[in-house]
Amino acid sequence: MTMSVAELEEARRALDAPLFADVAGDAKVSFEFFPPKSEKMEQTMWQAIQTLAPLKPEFVSVTYGAGGSTRERTHATVARIAAETDVPAAAHLTCVDASRDEIAEVARAYWAAGVRHIVALRGDPPREGERFAPHADGYRSAAELVEGLRGIAPFEISVAAYPEMHPEATCADTDILNLKRKIDSGATRAITQFFFSPEAYFRFRDRAAAAGISADIVPGILPVSNVAQTRKFAAMCGAEIPAWMDRLFDGLDDHPATRQLVAATVAAEMCRKLYAGGVREFHFYTLNRAELAYAICHLLGKRPGTGTVALEQAA
Repeated sequence: MTMSVAELEEARRALDAPLFADVAGDAKVSFEFFPPKSEKMEQTMWQAIQTLAPLKPEFVSVTYGAGGSTRERTHATVARIAAETDVPAAAHLTCVDASRDEIAEVARAYWAAGVRHIVALRGDPPREGERFAPHADGYRSAAELVEGLRGIAPFEISVAAYPEMHPEATCADTDILNLKRKIDSGATRAITQFFFSPEAYFRFRDRAAAAGISADIVPGILPVSNVAQTRKFAAMCGAEIPAWMDRLFDGLDDHPATRQLVAATVAAEMCRKLYAGGVREFHFYTLNRAELAYAICHLLGKRPGTGTVALEQAA
């Protein structure tokens, strides 16, 4: 990666000055949630949205399960965000266990609910250990899904990228080519799976650029406060948890507040390194909690906007 003079100066300043001294606050942010399974979880999620909304995110996205497991809850959550807030809502949509007609029906329902942004994913098999098998009348890949959505409505479309390679990819080059197919099919941007090495992101960004991908590749940030849970996520998406990170959380099982502080510190430092390398957009996997993402955004200079965000209290 060839850094510009401005980026080199920023990198030097990041080393010479206090790490978060007067960061400009010019980064764009977005946040991901999952549909709540209970009334208590719904209250927690809406409290998180209320906390993060004043930071004026570019969008908030809501994940989506296969085989109808969360489809209705995803739709209800996204529709409520679209109806009750000024924050653009994005809905996840996958190819799993759905025909093209069923996907079209879901997409049109999102459009009717005011949702203009889809996160288009091939999706994981509904049962652990199985390989993805397309529906007989469905889309075979995320690239096909993107192309199909383009024919339904003029959605903004985000797709997934894998800095440390998708677990099913045969090599890094084929993984990049698959991303290029998704972008060439009409995707607006790519959002990466989480990672814990800035170098992994920068190397991936360089490979994508060399392959002719000019769309934004937004780093997905997962602040880790539960290492066991993160290890499970990482095994599913091909991310590596460094040994030093494992060691940082040793002995903290009974100290949740300390785990939060360590998690915020580690994720914020990585975001600062990404910022020093020219990154100005971050996507946070919130796990439906606001505290860690809000703290990191604050360190990056993000402050609540001067305008009022229209957000109704959760019923």
